[in-house]
Amino acid sequence: MRLKTLSVAILAVGLLSGVVGLAPHYSHAAEDAPRFITVLDDLPLVSGLVEDTESGTVFDTARGRIVEVFASGALSKDDVLAFYDNTLPQLGWRRMASGVFQREGERLSLEFSFRPNSATGSAPVLTVGFRLMPSGS
Repeated sequence: MRLKTLSVAILAVGLLSGVVGLAPHYSHAAEDAPRFITVLDDLPLVSGLVEDTESGTVFDTARGRIVEVFASGALSKDDVLAFYDNTLPQLGWRRMASGVFQREGERLSLEFSFRPNSATGSAPVLTVGFRLMPSGS
């Protein structure tokens, strides 16, 4: 009887090991998934910037929407421009000038400002203003 119980226990452990081996593996990929600006849900937010969700302003007009929102982080202007220069064309935006894009009657402009970082010796904090307007405005 002890042998039968031991055999069943070994079989159960073996089966459970197989089930555990087949269990889906969850990675941190969800953390690496692109984030989008809340008031411009089709505009990705470059990693390293944090959106100021209180800054979002949206107006719908007869000519189209007008949106303004800000995000900040310890990134360089060049890194932000490189991200959007590479990413936005994949989403249908056409680069018109540095930090200026156009798509389907809308114009997106990125404006940059810096402020000192409160941490001593740290890089200044970059604030990016995202402004969307009907093209031709």
